[in-house]
Amino acid sequence: MNQIKETLYQLCLSFMEQRIQTAETALAQAREASNDDTKSSAGDKYETSREMMQQDIDRNKRLLIDAQDNLRVLQAIDTHAADADTVKHGSLVTTSQGNFYISVSAGQLTVGGKSIFAISPASPIGKLLLDKKKGDKFAFNGNNYVVEQVV
Repeated sequence: MNQIKETLYQLCLSFMEQRIQTAETALAQAREASNDDTKSSAGDKYETSREMMQQDIDRNKRLLIDAQDNLRVLQAIDTHAADADTVKHGSLVTTSQGNFYISVSAGQLTVGGKSIFAISPASPIGKLLLDKKKGDKFAFNGNNYVVEQVV
């Protein structure tokens, strides 16, 4: 199971690094487009275009900051920690309704033929899973879950 957790960690790490790279590229392109824009004779149109470019830059900055924050959260996981009975950041949880890796929101991953959802502990289901133990039950979106295993 520790090999699966290590693989999940590496997949999440790659996912976050790709998000950062994509955000950095988009931010650089938005800044370049803004710098290349020259004032036209249509003043109002220019100001609207300039504002849209600034909004694009701001959005890409927020995406970059969010991705960098998520990378720091992921890097805080101790991948070599002894397995615990209680769900915490870095846990791999098997439930009656699916498998979850409590780390960052990276979506559905497949490891060893198993489908595992990488979720943030701040997500709605992540909050419900935290501090659960084997045998604990909870409901989410009308579905009943039973924690079968915590690694």
